[in-house]
Amino acid sequence: MNQQDNHRNYPTIEDIREARIRLQPYIKRTPLLRAERIEKAVGCQLYLKPETLQITGAFKIRGALNAVLSLPKEKIAKGLISSSSGNHAQGLSYVARMLGTKVLLVLPTTTAKLKIENTKALGAEVILFDGDNAARWKRVYELAEENGYTVVHGFEDPMVMAGQGTMACEILEDLEDVDTVIVPLGGGGLISGVATAIKETNPRVRVIGAEPALTPKYFHSRINNAPTSLPLLDTIADGLRISVPGRNPYPIIEKYVDEIVLVDDEHIIQGMRSLAVDAKLIAEPAASIGIGALLAGSIAVRPDEKVCVILTGGNWELDALAEIYKSSAI
Repeated sequence: MNQQDNHRNYPTIEDIREARIRLQPYIKRTPLLRAERIEKAVGCQLYLKPETLQITGAFKIRGALNAVLSLPKEKIAKGLISSSSGNHAQGLSYVARMLGTKVLLVLPTTTAKLKIENTKALGAEVILFDGDNAARWKRVYELAEENGYTVVHGFEDPMVMAGQGTMACEILEDLEDVDTVIVPLGGGGLISGVATAIKETNPRVRVIGAEPALTPKYFHSRINNAPTSLPLLDTIADGLRISVPGRNPYPIIEKYVDEIVLVDDEHIIQGMRSLAVDAKLIAEPAASIGIGALLAGSIAVRPDEKVCVILTGGNWELDALAEIYKSSAI
């Protein structure tokens, strides 16, 4: 997508293929791992895409980098701004440091301390904002106008979506006969890019979104056949804690995503433990939701079915992880 085509609010398969070329010098191509020790519990052949091993510890750098590298140099030089629950903030901060420009992040006061510290350590200016999602983004656009910064939205920007979709290309290359891909569902930018790449390449592959039961905005939007906002409730999957469906992701999700399932916090925690014990991977709650969905039996699978679960990130405080790993309590 070029700058003259910036009215388009969705990524194409061509955008995603161009993003792969653009990102290749800068990001890790994360491996696809067979998780045989978890397979009996989930009832399928299980593969993991561990973006926990990505630079900055999460997939978000793919989208942030693709969006920024697509901007004119003069816009990059003036500075960048966004809001995030943490992982997009870290990805955008890394990109800004790499390109030698300034970045301002407006983060919720509920953001995990580790994510705040990591964002600051990358050189970003951080403002903690106590308010709902709409009020926070209103402040972002006010600050962008005042300072001449360019907004890089974590899930509404089509170029961000295209960057996230590059991991689906890797999955399809590494496991050509994959049957199902399970994607954590928060704002919807990740699943929009992944589903576009998969369905435009191999439509037979099933794409499933796993959404926290406490923030089921896309689940209810599908039931209501219209974008549906819900009260914002706390979920341990802080990276997916959004009460309003994304304006641009919503139609893409409706077009390409086969199923949306809800996962309660108890099963998300079970997913975290299973990944640590059986796959030797540390994943934050939002990243563990796909395994949680399988452990809960929320997704129908066959023993011979090849299922890939995307593990989106591993940025969580060690003491919080320790409490989860040693206790059966939520």
